[in-house]
Amino acid sequence: MQQKKEKFQASGSLEPERNNQDRKGFQISDNKISRNSGNKVSRYPDKKASRSPDKKSSQTPKGKSENKSTGFKRGASERKQAFSKSRGSEKSPDIANQKKSSHRFEYEDDQIFWCKKCNLPLIGEECGRCGGRGKSLQLSQPADVRFCSPYEREVLDRELYLAFGCNPLGKRLILLNKIPGEDKTDEVIVDGFVFGILRFDLSKMDYSFEPTLQGTKILLKHAEGRKVELKKTNRHLSGKSVSSESIEAFDSNIKAGDFVLITAGSLTGYGVSLIDGNDFSDYTTLPETKNRNKLESSTGAGTKILRIKKIDGSEITLHPETPDLDACIEANKKHLQVLGKNAINTIRGIISRKEYRNLPVYVSFSGGKDSLVALDLARASLKQRELKAFFLNTGIEFPETVEFVRSFCREKGILLNEANAGSAFWDQVGKFGPPAKDFRWCCKVCKLASAGDIIDAGKENFSLKSSGDVTYLTIDGKRKHESFSRARIAASETNPFVPAQLNIFPIRDWKAIEVWLYIHWRGLSYNPLYDLGFERVGCWLCPSALAAEYAMVKELHPEMYAKWNAFLLKWAKERGLSEKFVEHGFWRWKELPPKMLRLAEELGISVLPGENTENFEIEVVGGISPCRAGGYSIEAGVKGIREKEAAGFVNVLGNTVYAEDLGMLLIKTRTGTVKFFSNGNLLASSETKEKAVSLFKETARQFVRLSRCTGCGICVKACPVGAVSLEGKIPHVSEACIRCGKCTESCVVTRYFDKLVPDLDQRLKI
Repeated sequence: MQQKKEKFQASGSLEPERNNQDRKGFQISDNKISRNSGNKVSRYPDKKASRSPDKKSSQTPKGKSENKSTGFKRGASERKQAFSKSRGSEKSPDIANQKKSSHRFEYEDDQIFWCKKCNLPLIGEECGRCGGRGKSLQLSQPADVRFCSPYEREVLDRELYLAFGCNPLGKRLILLNKIPGEDKTDEVIVDGFVFGILRFDLSKMDYSFEPTLQGTKILLKHAEGRKVELKKTNRHLSGKSVSSESIEAFDSNIKAGDFVLITAGSLTGYGVSLIDGNDFSDYTTLPETKNRNKLESSTGAGTKILRIKKIDGSEITLHPETPDLDACIEANKKHLQVLGKNAINTIRGIISRKEYRNLPVYVSFSGGKDSLVALDLARASLKQRELKAFFLNTGIEFPETVEFVRSFCREKGILLNEANAGSAFWDQVGKFGPPAKDFRWCCKVCKLASAGDIIDAGKENFSLKSSGDVTYLTIDGKRKHESFSRARIAASETNPFVPAQLNIFPIRDWKAIEVWLYIHWRGLSYNPLYDLGFERVGCWLCPSALAAEYAMVKELHPEMYAKWNAFLLKWAKERGLSEKFVEHGFWRWKELPPKMLRLAEELGISVLPGENTENFEIEVVGGISPCRAGGYSIEAGVKGIREKEAAGFVNVLGNTVYAEDLGMLLIKTRTGTVKFFSNGNLLASSETKEKAVSLFKETARQFVRLSRCTGCGICVKACPVGAVSLEGKIPHVSEACIRCGKCTESCVVTRYFDKLVPDLDQRLKI
């Protein structure tokens, strides 16, 4: 493909800066991963979002059912039933037939196009090579389709060879579309159809591949293993389970749980084996009826040994054309120009407003692909205005990311402000424990505190004439397709955690494939971690990262991995949790979701900590935070009190629900809710900032009272309804409590609460 200078006609020039080195993200490696993956037991993707009749009002908050009775517990038998139901309702990964949940936001732009003539993906309907119209390809939500990285190609190649002894895809362009699942789960899209599902299995901590019906038909033409031949029949087979009497041949290399390729006369499809191939002969013929009856009673002859998922008589072949990345860029060039033009107009339209004309402008440059594009667009937009990039170095960034940010800005002559959190994470992790997906205290400690430095820098270097509370503008690469939680971002938003900052999101509507096409069209160098299989390049120990990516840290930076793993093992041991708890990533949640509870039960891993003998301590995380769903919340880490111990006392605050098997205590008060988790995390939420502060303070007061109780019995005498009692030196408050406050008023500990916790207001930043 010849190099040409391209321009955005109405919005300034963007000239592609091409070089072969920058293209390495899409070169195909012939090397294969040689490590043994073992047998795979694949797990099916979670159900995806359903299409609401009214997409504008289709977002429904994900509710949580609650048992209103005090002492609610969900026993093991109930969890088993839930697990069985979920397994029994598993469906084929084919896009058209997957059921979707109505609880998630629905993306309206959930498609790309495919040029059938050129065999290329298109981000717009018209192909820039042949001028033809592409066929719509509907994507599973959140529809953030991307190109397969070199590492992911190697993983896919390995899995195909291990399972079927072949890889018919060769050097074709491969797209990956992430879908809901336990961990890294992607649809593999080739030639405009879904070839299969590549997923990271948390039970095996390794990858597995599941073909679709279309992928099966391609594989059957090349495969050397995992084949099952059925006898010809007129029965409807899709979704059925069959016994040995229906089977003509069964490959010996098949293991129980493997996906297998099935033929039945002119029909072809796939299914799941329920037995090992070596045991197939035990389920077949014996010459004597007596021996047959004996086998049936001892080995279960006549039982179902194969579950057929899908099978039909259709035909499918791979496209004869195998275009490369250059051809893909050529086919999408006009669409990229429009995308760039619109993004530039978004930036210019906001920063040129009268109230913002004299404010400093920054680009939030994290070293990731999205912020890279945002930075390039900002440079094209701001020809007559000073622009700076800022990088919030959390102290736990990948070394590759830090080096890339610095070198890119140096090479492009971009002013870079780097705010470094230093050892803040390691200084605080002992108090709060490992961060979690639902308790990301690390962001407040390592990011938000440093973000304030940008404001100070702005005041020093600019003559500010701010509009309202906004004192500087930030161009950010956040995109709505990244996750359902980001689905509703606007063109610009004020930052709820840093009120002086107005964020501008010029690529909020872009999909990952558009980001990557732009990067390669413009010839931009990018973070090398993407070529190694990382979808995101944030903090290397972030709980929101995929387990598949965390496994890569061990290979890339064994010393970093060893340090964090040692902390996790020590933390788990202190709480009576096993090494398997750490190995399978359960530390990444404070409130485990159903999928992880099912996995824990399947693997026999206890997720409930043992008794904790720590001295009492309460540490506030980052002050008061506005919640996107409305209201305000305050987070803290508590040591020295177990949720089981608190469950018998906190009726003094409000109605209590104690889910022991989930390790969570929920308290509903007149002004808000309090959640206390087995790992010591505390969350108080209310509709206003003042109520949230009041609720948190009262919770802290009662926790201090519980931790320092001397067993004097004054509170027992003060209670007018007899709800307070002592169990040894531990106070107990029954459901009879009317919350009159007399027991609290009479307690010596609560009387001197302000002296026991003298700096609480300072920690709350009020």
